[in-house]
Amino acid sequence: MDNLSVQIPGLIPEAPSPWEVVPQGEAQATQAIEAALAAQVRTAAVNAPARRDAHPKAHGCVTAEFRVLDDLPASLRAGVFDQPRTYQAWVRFSNGFETPRDDKIGDARGMAIKLMGVEGSPSGTQDFLMINNPTLFVRDAVDYVAFQSAGSNLLRFFFPSWNPFTFRLRELWVMRATISQTVTNMLNIRYWSVTPYLFGDMPCKFSAKPSGPAFAFNATVGPNFLRDNLAKSLSSAEAAFDFCVQLRTKPESMPVEDPRIEWREPDSPFIPVAHITIPKQSFETPEQTAFCENLSFTPWHGLDAHRPLGGINRVRRAVYETISRLRHDINGTPRQEPTASPTHIRPSSV
Repeated sequence: MDNLSVQIPGLIPEAPSPWEVVPQGEAQATQAIEAALAAQVRTAAVNAPARRDAHPKAHGCVTAEFRVLDDLPASLRAGVFDQPRTYQAWVRFSNGFETPRDDKIGDARGMAIKLMGVEGSPSGTQDFLMINNPTLFVRDAVDYVAFQSAGSNLLRFFFPSWNPFTFRLRELWVMRATISQTVTNMLNIRYWSVTPYLFGDMPCKFSAKPSGPAFAFNATVGPNFLRDNLAKSLSSAEAAFDFCVQLRTKPESMPVEDPRIEWREPDSPFIPVAHITIPKQSFETPEQTAFCENLSFTPWHGLDAHRPLGGINRVRRAVYETISRLRHDINGTPRQEPTASPTHIRPSSV
């Protein structure tokens, strides 16, 4: 794995699905979100490099192996899981706020996985994006516009008027559940896709669960302790996750268009379909940090067998592509999907 191909990322073609219902006003709301986030990125880039509008603070990008299990039943053989094989991958750990800040501040924590060498994918890759909570605090594009409009005064989003029928109490509960978590090591927590995807011919959600002993590096010294603990952990031992799928078995209680609602595990458990191994490594070189910053992740990088579903994912298709192009244009860096781990930035074993 010695070359990084210069390849413009491709997206899964957009196509209707029988599980989705597009609400009125989604197209206009998506355009408003694009415009607002693009303006935000341009403003922040006046005296600094252009960053992602969400999850801009990376704790590190690490190399990994994504091994599809060899004993899966036929019902779990779809897309990249169609047959046993091992994919080389990049994994990016991050904070969610649009402005990088001290790790002590409550935040969503992200785990983004990029499989390489995926045959049949327009980009040649398969991305899985997850955070440390099973639900999201906005329902759709229209609600996200309201969230943006609230600015720094989030109470305006959750309590838009004195009328209690307008209160967004479910959204408030989800937000609090996400940012109130105490996270000291990114390798010790579980992640969920939040939004649904196809798994062959039916909707599903994904999750990554740590497997093996928890890492003991949990200090909270300094503003970047999550990066420090990640580096210390991977210098001491390999890390591992079980990658799991949850099939949609009860449509009446497992909505496709509302990521605020958790798909209950008693109704459909998460089943391991792959194993992620992150080997011992050192990832804190300037070259790898720059490579990490230039990567683009979107749920629309991948196979049609894992096509993203629901309104939030439809918004992501447009917004992630727009912001990726914008920040790469501002920074003067090419947009390219990796096909390998280049020798000059390959993490060293320690």
